[in-house]
Amino acid sequence: MLWTWTWTWAMARRQPGRLLAPAAGVAIAVALLASLGLFLASSKASMTARATSGVAVDWQVQVQPNADPVAVLGAVANAPGTTTALPVSFAVVPGFRATGSGSTQTTGSGVVVGLPEGYRQEFPTVLRTLSGTDTGVLVAQQTAANLHVAPGDSITVLRTGAPVELRVAGVVDLPTADSLFQKVGAPPGAQPSAPPDNVILVPQQVFHRVLPTADGSATDYVQVHARRSHALPADPSAAYAGESSSARNLELTTSGGGLVGDNLGATLDAARSDALYAQTLFVFLGAPGAVLAGLLTAVIAGAATGIRRREQAVLRTRGASRRQLTNMVGVEAVTVVLLGAGMGLTVVWVLGRWALGSAAALTDVTVWLGVALAVAALITILTVVLPARRDLRTLSVATSSRAVDRRVRPPTWARYGVDLILLAASIVVFRMTSGAGYALVLAPEGVPTISVNYWAFLGPALLWAGTGLLIWRLIDLGLRRGRRPVTALARPITGPLAPTVAAVLSRQRRTVAHAVVLLALALSFAISTASFNATYRQQAEVDAALTNGADVTVTFPPGSGVDPSQQSAYTAIDAVRAVEPIQHRYAYVGADLQDIYGVNPSTVARATKLQDAYFSGGTATSLMNALARQPDGVLVSDETVRDFQLKLGDTLNLRLATPGSPDLVTVPFTYIGVAREFPSAPKDSFLVANASYLTARTGSSDVGAFLIDTSGANIPAVAAAAQGVAGPAGVVTDITTTRGLVGSSLTSVDLSGLTRVELTFALLLAAASGGLVLALGLAERRRTFAIVGLLGARRANLAGFVATEALIVLVGGALGGIVGGWALTSMLVSVLTGVFDPPPASIDYPMPYLLALAAATTAAVAAAAVASTRSALRADVSTLRTP
Repeated sequence: MLWTWTWTWAMARRQPGRLLAPAAGVAIAVALLASLGLFLASSKASMTARATSGVAVDWQVQVQPNADPVAVLGAVANAPGTTTALPVSFAVVPGFRATGSGSTQTTGSGVVVGLPEGYRQEFPTVLRTLSGTDTGVLVAQQTAANLHVAPGDSITVLRTGAPVELRVAGVVDLPTADSLFQKVGAPPGAQPSAPPDNVILVPQQVFHRVLPTADGSATDYVQVHARRSHALPADPSAAYAGESSSARNLELTTSGGGLVGDNLGATLDAARSDALYAQTLFVFLGAPGAVLAGLLTAVIAGAATGIRRREQAVLRTRGASRRQLTNMVGVEAVTVVLLGAGMGLTVVWVLGRWALGSAAALTDVTVWLGVALAVAALITILTVVLPARRDLRTLSVATSSRAVDRRVRPPTWARYGVDLILLAASIVVFRMTSGAGYALVLAPEGVPTISVNYWAFLGPALLWAGTGLLIWRLIDLGLRRGRRPVTALARPITGPLAPTVAAVLSRQRRTVAHAVVLLALALSFAISTASFNATYRQQAEVDAALTNGADVTVTFPPGSGVDPSQQSAYTAIDAVRAVEPIQHRYAYVGADLQDIYGVNPSTVARATKLQDAYFSGGTATSLMNALARQPDGVLVSDETVRDFQLKLGDTLNLRLATPGSPDLVTVPFTYIGVAREFPSAPKDSFLVANASYLTARTGSSDVGAFLIDTSGANIPAVAAAAQGVAGPAGVVTDITTTRGLVGSSLTSVDLSGLTRVELTFALLLAAASGGLVLALGLAERRRTFAIVGLLGARRANLAGFVATEALIVLVGGALGGIVGGWALTSMLVSVLTGVFDPPPASIDYPMPYLLALAAATTAAVAAAAVASTRSALRADVSTLRTP
């Protein structure tokens, strides 16, 4: 064994490239796999943190009838993981009344909520003060609009006994009203369709004074609102399992006296789907790079096979046993793996700080590190140890010392057309999955869920593998059968040496084919990854703009009576480029209540982006022009067209409310097109009509929202100024905040870190595939260069010899990479269409990165060609002694 280590140490000193070259390949494989694993772990942790931070009330524990509220409160407070538990009282009353400005306003049934002291400090996101104070009697924004009250006014609570008058201290918004007024324990289909319109929130002591439970004047129920510790496992699945178990344990502890509305668990459950989406992205975007890194390592490690074979022959003539030679190769392989693993882990640590924004927590990706090291060891065994053991068993000393005839039969896969089979299977799988209406992300009734069919992933995988094998076949066939074209290509730069160049390339076509295929696969990987990520970023921005409506949107509740003339006040705000008023009403389509938006078709695009993907049966411009030409025209959703079997030109008699009247007025509309999406509209069913027609038929021009365009400049400042103009009645949202909210759902995986990691490795792999593999192939031909030089070839001819091969590798790899990258990107975007809402109208190709990729690849190939040319010019008679 000492002899073996001595041999390895001598080889490291005299032939460092023998160890460093394959170790570099191992390092790339380890670093890429571990980095992608680190990205996945980091993404899951960020999903868990984002999910928990967005929950207003972690637990809403409903006290059941005949249960002791104090006992339930104590059980919740003492439950492991609970940090805060406060009781909240609810009472349903017949309505509210307010008198002012000579008129009296009365609402329908409403809810009075009793809040304990310190509630707003413990649960700050449940309420948002719009005007007045933060304490006392608080009126929900919609209720204040219905009663026309403001801080300082009085409201009468109607109840079975004597009415009670309360003075308003503030007007608040309830951002989480859906959750606050949920029916705890009911399945999703049995939940209320909307939170109550009329809500008053009062201190707990006022609640018990105004609404005593003993007189039977109201239906009361009590909830315990709990804040849970967010020190949860990083994996959303593990966090969800722990929280849901704690909720069930509490219900068991209270013997059914408390029913848990587990808001935190529900959010973590959704995050589990996001984690599945992250794994999907890893498979699509990371696996090709990992496979390519393995192939590159195999080629690099296999380049020393000939040298290793000749060394074994020399050592065997000097008495070395097969066991000693096997140990020598094993130590070489272990050295390569350890050296490559060390370099790879160092790269991962650096990338963890640069790409993911924090130190690389390698302990969080132990499994991925194990996989990466196992893959590196397997590659080294397959390319170093096994070939050496095979040579020891099958080759004699004489045959080991001679060069091996490279004229071999085509590989088995080529004889049976595996490449064509893979491409055909890719097309079949893609058409079957896409033709069946498969979508990665499903959104029934606007509720996003993820459904993964892994058969859909098979199409891109088969395409990538089939493309690589097809390129190998074409290069092999072209160099074997196309000596005349190769001779014609080489003649301008090699002169009379052109036939020799063509013959040598034909004889060693396998080496050239390896370089071309690896370069093409690397470029294909880089192009598809960069294009998908750019399209993802583009559509994430479109999704945010679609959800928010514009850069800044001011929304008013129905019945607020906002006049269109307020547009001038928003236009006067600094940095505002355009303002567009949008009417928002409700209309009955048959028995179905839908949102209807009144727009000015000729100007609506000034403040918001309308994409062709929002519409069906025409472009955004053509349908807006059609709406402008048809005053009573209306655009409806796909769902409405299907449900009511509509045809273009049909008349829709919609029932709309008119101001000051409880009756509905029937208004005829003409169906002229389909709107799949519209800025600020809901995801399911809605209608888009002319604002002027709605005003004429309903007698009201009230504005439901102002869409404000700032061209992306000073958005926070404009939003703050717009809130000042809107007052307490208006809710201001901006695209920056909405982008974060959208990003916490289906697009919760931030691809910026993954993009930096993968595109960096793509550049490295492309450069290594084009440059390093070419250099290894040319190094094997130093003996050929020496012979040609001794026969009288000039320096320019030798340089042209190298340049011809470099040109074939560069052009062949570039063409294969471009075609393969385009095809793979198109298939990836099609398969992942459900991720995008709406689907992208076109693929975004990031030209700066692609140009940098082309420059880096060309530079690597040129550098390899220059270095090989210098080596060829130094070849002399001594080179011929090398067999």
